[in-house]
Amino acid sequence: MSAVSPDGRKMLRLEVRNAETPIERKPEWIKTRAKMGPEYTKMQNLVKSEGLHTVCQEAGCPNIYECWEDREATFLIGGDQCTRRCDFCQIDTGKPEALDRDEPRRVGESVVTMDLNYATITGVARDDLADGGAWLYAETVRQIHAQTAGREAGRTKVELLAPDFNAVPEQLAEVFSSRPEVFAHNVETVPRIFKRIRPGFRYERSLKVITAARDFGLVTKSNLILGMGETREEVGEALRQLHEAGCELVTITQYLRPSVRHHPVERWVKPQEFVELKEEAEQIGFSGVMSGPLVRSSYRAGRLYQMAVEKRGTFIAAQAV
Repeated sequence: MSAVSPDGRKMLRLEVRNAETPIERKPEWIKTRAKMGPEYTKMQNLVKSEGLHTVCQEAGCPNIYECWEDREATFLIGGDQCTRRCDFCQIDTGKPEALDRDEPRRVGESVVTMDLNYATITGVARDDLADGGAWLYAETVRQIHAQTAGREAGRTKVELLAPDFNAVPEQLAEVFSSRPEVFAHNVETVPRIFKRIRPGFRYERSLKVITAARDFGLVTKSNLILGMGETREEVGEALRQLHEAGCELVTITQYLRPSVRHHPVERWVKPQEFVELKEEAEQIGFSGVMSGPLVRSSYRAGRLYQMAVEKRGTFIAAQAV
């Protein structure tokens, strides 16, 4: 009898193999304390009363208290079915529903209602669409910028955490022309195990996308997840490759396994190694680095963006309208 996933589909052979390894026990340093400041409390009440949805609360992000205190939040667009499967990601793989062309406007309204200083927009890969979802990502940026143009505290800044759009020049141009303050594309892991972990992506193609965004004038960002089989030396090399590709900001985090169907945790990276990696990344030349067991790619995103602004010391292209 074939194994079946919780969502009712037949499990892939890879998922069956992964499931042979029980969920690992987390070390003592993988924990966070709730620090509910006044801004967080306001945001929490607002989200509940208005029926708003963010990745922050729906994914149970451990950094929600800090990010909401800074009036930062993350939104997922494009539906809940991805056309690609990564072995660390909890988003389901399948055939997405039809494109919701009103979604960008609604996300913009949520940003206005929450009075955000900084919004991160991420989403699923939409290889089912002719443009790979490029319009959806670009229009969401445009809607947020337009709807917050008259905000007293200043227009909400937008970070776009996007897929690679297969590096199709026309699709990238559509996305870049919306001018998010930050264009983020996560490589997530090192070249040696990249194909096994992210079979729908290509490492060199991801670097190419980051280079294209930097050449366009956008602030660029990426993320590395540790604990999926990489070595310490490979992490350092990946950081150098990212920087050479034009990446300015980087986050480094510990892999936490979403379920038994996902890739087992190969190692728990100790806090001191994250400190050392932060120092190494800064020495390589990154403008801003966040490195820690519970860091996520949108953690302190506004602060990282400001580091890039200060490092450049010039007018950021993403602010040109």
